[in-house]
Amino acid sequence: MPDALSQETINTWADAEKGPVALHLKQKLLPVEGEGGVIFPPTYADIGYNIDTLSDGSKVATIDSVGSQANRMEPIFKREPYSSLVPQIDIKYGDEGARNVSIFEVGHRLGDALIRSSELGNKAKKAFEAFLDSGDASALAKLAPTSLVFGVWDSRDTHAKLPRIVQSVIRAWDVEELHRSAQYNPPIDYAALEVFSEEDKTKDEGDPKSPLAKRGFVHFPSGKALGGVVARGPIQRDVTVNLVALRRLHGGSQNGHALRRYILGLSLVAATSPPEPFLRQGCLLVPDVETRPQWNVIACDGSRQEVELTEDLVCGYASTVAKTFGVGKNESVSFDKKLAKADV
Repeated sequence: MPDALSQETINTWADAEKGPVALHLKQKLLPVEGEGGVIFPPTYADIGYNIDTLSDGSKVATIDSVGSQANRMEPIFKREPYSSLVPQIDIKYGDEGARNVSIFEVGHRLGDALIRSSELGNKAKKAFEAFLDSGDASALAKLAPTSLVFGVWDSRDTHAKLPRIVQSVIRAWDVEELHRSAQYNPPIDYAALEVFSEEDKTKDEGDPKSPLAKRGFVHFPSGKALGGVVARGPIQRDVTVNLVALRRLHGGSQNGHALRRYILGLSLVAATSPPEPFLRQGCLLVPDVETRPQWNVIACDGSRQEVELTEDLVCGYASTVAKTFGVGKNESVSFDKKLAKADV
């Protein structure tokens, strides 16, 4: 049985100079269709699916990348009970600020062009500069703490870079790639209705570049295309909480212990929250209830200790350390087209 944890033990992960290196979760997932169900990985420019062939000939497919997983996990902090743990920041845009986007949906987080193009830009720059000058991450934690949890690189301005504390990826092992074909048949014969000639119909059918095919007026076959994969091995989600990177965060005039514990609390919330099941069309994954997920604490000497991270424990810890550190204030700022043009 995994060891039970206390808040005091979790504190040592953030405080102890020679504390554990990382926390790691290994979780088996299944398609909703069950073992052997076809799933669709993401497609990338030029390569299609990201499938690597190992030295033994087996193939491993990326089902959800580290960046994609982070973008799925971060928005949980918009919702209760997690929303009170972090400042809620919205950027208004459009006619008279009629639309808005949460900072938890901004791809590059505090280093994004949208932040630089808003009233928040100057605060973000000062927070990054404070980190570069003295290693003080407290201003970043007050402004946008999830930028510390999921990593941020202010590559277009100060060049401050903070690594991810939480990293998650989903891979499918021993996969076989499938293909699919399709045929579009128009509901009526438009040539017979003299929308165009029979000659035009004959010429354009089957040509994907033809105007009539593009607009859906003629028969069009779709040949051999990507059709998903079947995993003969496990579909596995690996979540790592980097405790070494966490303990390198400093609080300057703030209490460094309070800062690191706060970011650890948020990291544990993100790492233990139920994974988003709907990754994309044809890829709906759920935990395998027959295989218990395993959290392990990895020590500096490589030894592993299985622990139990329950939702109640993690939420209670995160709430306690958030109150001690002091959550930054909520803000609603506006996109400024002049700032954006100047940045360009």
